[in-house]
Amino acid sequence: MELFDKHEYSKLGARQPLAGRMRPKNIDEFVGQAHLVGEGRFLAAVLKKGDLPSLILWGPPGTGKTTIARIMAEASGAEFVEFSAVLSGVKEIREVVKEAKENLKSGRKTVLFVDEIHRFNKAQQDAFLHSVEDGTITLIGATTENPSFEVNGPLLSRCKVLVLEGLSPESIKKILDRALEDTERGLGGLKHRVDEGVVEFIADGSHGDARAALNCLETAFMIAGTDGSGMRHVTMDVAVEAMQKKALLYDKSGEEHYNVISAFIKSMRGSDPDSALYWLARMVEAGEDPLFIARRMVIFASEDIGNADPRALSVALSIKEAVDFVGMPEGWIPLAHGVAYLATAPKSNASYTAYLDALEDVKKYGALPAPLHIRNAPTRLMKDLGYSKGYKYPHDFKGAVVDQDYRPREIKDRSYREIKDRSYYRPSERGYEKEIRERMEKGKK
Repeated sequence: MELFDKHEYSKLGARQPLAGRMRPKNIDEFVGQAHLVGEGRFLAAVLKKGDLPSLILWGPPGTGKTTIARIMAEASGAEFVEFSAVLSGVKEIREVVKEAKENLKSGRKTVLFVDEIHRFNKAQQDAFLHSVEDGTITLIGATTENPSFEVNGPLLSRCKVLVLEGLSPESIKKILDRALEDTERGLGGLKHRVDEGVVEFIADGSHGDARAALNCLETAFMIAGTDGSGMRHVTMDVAVEAMQKKALLYDKSGEEHYNVISAFIKSMRGSDPDSALYWLARMVEAGEDPLFIARRMVIFASEDIGNADPRALSVALSIKEAVDFVGMPEGWIPLAHGVAYLATAPKSNASYTAYLDALEDVKKYGALPAPLHIRNAPTRLMKDLGYSKGYKYPHDFKGAVVDQDYRPREIKDRSYREIKDRSYYRPSERGYEKEIRERMEKGKK
């Protein structure tokens, strides 16, 4: 029974897909997940100590779950056993436990790696419990689903849950560059020329999945073929064909980045949901960071909608949380939801411009003192100096509204200012601000 995967690259050689050949053999080759493998972080400390705990690795595909399990087993000198929850059952688990007990007699531990552990039913998961608890095996489970819902409580309580993140385009680019340079395991032994922008296009379009990126690069090499001299020329057209995705003009650090985000914001400001959704699709398909888009939507909700629809900010924040929780590629769904709402909401920048007007006075007149009657007077001396004297407590008056000054006297004194007294906040007649305006006018009367 071939349960024990020695993973000997030298034997598999070029017959193995590029993603398998380029799998990191040690922690120094590992790219990404700095919050786990960086200096002083949990996995780095565990590897240094050599005493492996049972783990549940939760994260998107192609982020290093299997690789981390292999590296940990190798670093600790443990036997590495891998099987899939889709193909294996309780019978196979018992055989692994039996083998692990034999290993213990010779002083060698066993790391059991279960891919897609969420696919095991409760009875299958329970079969691990005793062996994990008594140390017969070290269990490392990998899942793309929330383990709180998919792994039963007793097993979960015996494991440390580590959350892996989708790899950044920069990390994936580093992985692709390494594959292009590596002459032993990668593509460096092949004569090739890769056009400018191809690696970035593949990295951006892989949505944090290193395996998908390497598979796409390998497919591009196959599509490119060779010329008379054996040279493979990987053009952008070849990369597009390999990824089956159009290369959009969108340099995330250049002018086009700012052109598209500007068009996106202005479309929402102009209450045109169709145009806003078009620009959203442009950004998502080009690989823009979805949280960057969500942050711009949060700003927009306050700057351009404000109190015309106070719910807009809550919607935008909820969209941001949803995108962060769901991740890509499904993250476009809550983004589209939010864009449609924000674009069709009533608009007002009154609170935004009110702050700018207040800031103008702050800069013009400096740090003017607060009026004595609205200062606190916690000490006798402060009371004697007139602090809080004459303050009118609004709740003692009808409607909890009372006429008194809350700004420095100089701001409202026309003889001090060159312009007449003005209100900073001037609500519009749109949406909920119409009601706010009516309340303010009633309060002034």
